[in-house]
Amino acid sequence: MDYCLLCGKQYATSILQVCGECIRSGRAEALAYAKAAHRQIRARYNLPAEPPKSAGGIPCSLCSNECVMAEGELSYCGLKENVNGNLRSLIPDDHALLYAYRDPLPTNCCAAWFCPGSSQYGKVNIAVFFYSCNFNCIFCQNASHKEFGIVQPVRLNEFVASVKRYENAYCVCYFGGSPEPQLPFAIRASESIGASKNLRICWEWNGCGNHGLVRRAAELSVQSGGIIKFDLKAFDPNLSRALSGVPNARAYENFELIATEFFDQSNPPVLTATTLLVPFYIDEREVERIASFIANLNPEIPYSLLVFHPQFYMRDMPITPREQVYRCYEAAKRHLKNVNIGNQHLLGLF
Repeated sequence: MDYCLLCGKQYATSILQVCGECIRSGRAEALAYAKAAHRQIRARYNLPAEPPKSAGGIPCSLCSNECVMAEGELSYCGLKENVNGNLRSLIPDDHALLYAYRDPLPTNCCAAWFCPGSSQYGKVNIAVFFYSCNFNCIFCQNASHKEFGIVQPVRLNEFVASVKRYENAYCVCYFGGSPEPQLPFAIRASESIGASKNLRICWEWNGCGNHGLVRRAAELSVQSGGIIKFDLKAFDPNLSRALSGVPNARAYENFELIATEFFDQSNPPVLTATTLLVPFYIDEREVERIASFIANLNPEIPYSLLVFHPQFYMRDMPITPREQVYRCYEAAKRHLKNVNIGNQHLLGLF
């Protein structure tokens, strides 16, 4: 961590070299530094620096990146490729790259502060970690999702059978990475599980998936009493690109879709949001704009502010300063009735 190369006034993480204020201002130099940072990170994993948009290529509509791949090009998530003019998945049909495990309840789920699963002692959550992601967050807490070679594809019917075997399972939570690149698999699996076993279906994602798939995923959560958690990483589009590599406008569209169509139908709430308080980047101005957006849909929607811990390419940053946490909390409370501070143990409050 050092001072911003452009203004010299604010702190900046070494991978970006520029501060949140210069990025938010839209300065071309700041955006160029951010773009170069993502190109460096993506090269390490042999992934495209940006979502391909090749004229005459094959489109993919699974997420908001909407890649268009020319011959030999790879999708941004790394799971799709144009081979001889055909869109080919790097994993076989009806398979997914995932790791599933039993997580005893109560667990550290971001919705634990209001989720009924927190009272289900003796039961477990089936946590499903999807490899791949449609974002490239420089602070990623689960960066192993980019390492496709460390896991073998799992067949759909085998995954479903393994979930059904657990008599003490209470819920299934899909996360990663993020589920969007493999959302069709997760939806089919959830439909099969729900047909014979009463399990709550929950999602933790960046929210930038295909509208139709997101709506179907929400229906499964409503029907089963599950919860959908959006990670609303930033509100300012320049800051979103700098921190996550791609725009996140679709997340807000999908959040509004679910809030409008499903929020009032579920008890407990089917919808919640979190924001990671990245030091010196995601401040009270970002949180206030996010909280205002949520409140305009429904001020009862739960919102959790997560204390940052140094990870991935932001290991040079500190834990979120208490002053920043409290300012963000007050900003959110001006708009929303249900605001939580997550990861409080990092602040030494317990």
